[in-house]
Amino acid sequence: MSSILIVEDDVSIAELERDYLEMNGFTVEIALTGDEGLRKAIAENYDLIVLDLMLPGIDGFEICKRIREIKDIPILMVTAKKEEIDKIRGFGFGADDYIVKPFSPGELVVRVKAHVSRYNRLVNREQPKNEIQVRGLHIDKNARRVLVNNDEKVLTAKEFDLLTFLASNPNHVFNKAHLFERVWGFDAMGDVSTVTVHIRKIREKIETDPANPEYIETIW
Repeated sequence: MSSILIVEDDVSIAELERDYLEMNGFTVEIALTGDEGLRKAIAENYDLIVLDLMLPGIDGFEICKRIREIKDIPILMVTAKKEEIDKIRGFGFGADDYIVKPFSPGELVVRVKAHVSRYNRLVNREQPKNEIQVRGLHIDKNARRVLVNNDEKVLTAKEFDLLTFLASNPNHVFNKAHLFERVWGFDAMGDVSTVTVHIRKIREKIETDPANPEYIETIW
């Protein structure tokens, strides 16, 4: 599920944008000031940022500039201004698109979907076949290394194999028996309960909050 950050100081507008995006399958967080938006944008991993131009504290131009220094995720700038110079400045600082208030929530959703889809295609096309990238999770299959937000995590051999299998098959639900069969093999000694133990250990190593996992979800 793609995650979106909305940086908007008008609470009613921010909540309306959030509601429409969540109805279309996105997870959404809101920042009401420029400083909070910049902090979240740098610290977290989002698939797109909806960035208002006029904000208390740091304005949208400066936020866009600072994000672009370290990240290449899509940035959709939002403003009440119609002057062409603002659009030129926005694109100059690295914005991917520009939408002028007032706009329909439907238009916002269409633009967000288009940019997220385009970005995902680009990332997948450039990603080496021996590597897997899922937001902040990076798996190098050749070197058998796992990094989360550039911080290397040490996994056992089976933990690595299990994580790699799951990451190679995103958005699929597997029962424990299937995972045991695919990772441990038909002739392995033990039982499927070991899958649960390994999942718990993997979450402890790669998740910020193992109780509310971002990468490996349990579907009842």
